[in-house]
Amino acid sequence: MTTRAAIAASIAYDTIMVFEGQFTDHILPDQIHKINLSFLSPKMRREYGGCAGNIAYNYALLGGEAVPMGMVGDDFGPYREHNTRTGVDQSCIVTAADAYTAQCFIVTDLSNNQLAGFHPGAMGRSAEIPLAQAGAVTCGLVGPDAPDAMTLHTREMAEAGIPFVLDPGQNILLFSGEQLLAMIDQAPVLVCNDYEVELICDKTGLTLAALAERVETLIVTRGGEGSNVYQRGEVHAVAPVPAAQVKDPTGCGDAYRAGLLLALAEGKPLLQGAQLGSVLGSMKIAVLGCQNHRPSRAEIRAQFEQHYGPWPFA
Repeated sequence: MTTRAAIAASIAYDTIMVFEGQFTDHILPDQIHKINLSFLSPKMRREYGGCAGNIAYNYALLGGEAVPMGMVGDDFGPYREHNTRTGVDQSCIVTAADAYTAQCFIVTDLSNNQLAGFHPGAMGRSAEIPLAQAGAVTCGLVGPDAPDAMTLHTREMAEAGIPFVLDPGQNILLFSGEQLLAMIDQAPVLVCNDYEVELICDKTGLTLAALAERVETLIVTRGGEGSNVYQRGEVHAVAPVPAAQVKDPTGCGDAYRAGLLLALAEGKPLLQGAQLGSVLGSMKIAVLGCQNHRPSRAEIRAQFEQHYGPWPFA
C-alpha cells in the first residue's frame, strides 16, 4: 500500500516575531479606521513554513510519502536541504528564476493572537505545476496557494478521482462565493477553522448545515477546544489532546491536516484522521516553529492510544 500524497499549497519562509504584550491593549476600537501601530518584537526567528511544506513535514513524521507541489525562488537552497534531511519528495518543487520564495511575516502576542503579512513571490506561478508531475498518488490536498493554482489542482484531483482535502484557509478572501462553491462541490473533504467556516458561510450564503451537505465530510477545527467532524448529517466531536507546553500555535493546523491525509491514504475513517491530527497539533504547539518538533512514530502512536484508544493505522 502506498501513502504517496500530493500536497498542492504554499511553500514559504516564515519570519516570526513575538510581541511581549497584548494587541488588544493597543488597538482602540473607535480608531480602527486609522490604525498606525508598531509592536516592538525583541524575539525573532526564521523558519521553514508554508502550508505544503508544513503538512509534508508532518506527513513524513507519520511515515507517509509526502509530495509537496509548489513554485519557489532562488533563495530556496536551505529549505531544499532541510527537505532532503526530512525525507520529503521534491520532484514537484520547481524553482522560478529571479524570484523570492514566498515569505510570511508574523507577529504573535502573548495570547497567541497573530498579525501577518504575506509576499507570494514565486508562488504566483504554482499553476505551472500539473498534478501529473506528482505521478501516481493515493490522496491529495489543495491548500492556500495562488488562486489559479488552487482552482486548477482542485479540478485535477477531482478528475483523477483521488480522495482529497480542500483547505482554502486564509485565501477564502480571494474568491467569490460562487468560486468557492465551484471548488467545494468538487471536493470530498472540506477542512477549515471555526473563523474560516464563518467566512465561507458569509460569502456563499449557506448555513453551516447546508455547507456540510455539499461535501462528504466537513471538518471544522476549533483550536484548544478540539474539532468537529460533520458526516452524513451527524456531528462527531474530537476532544483536543492537552499540550505539554503552549509555545507557538503557528503550523498546528497544518500538523492536524497530515493526520487527515494518512487516514485518506490508508482508507481509514476521517474521524480517526482528525484524532491523529489532534495528537500532532499538540506536539507541534509545544515547540517554536512549524517544523522543529521531532516525535518518533512510536511516540505519536503512544499519545494516540492514550487519548483515543487502539492505534488504527498501518
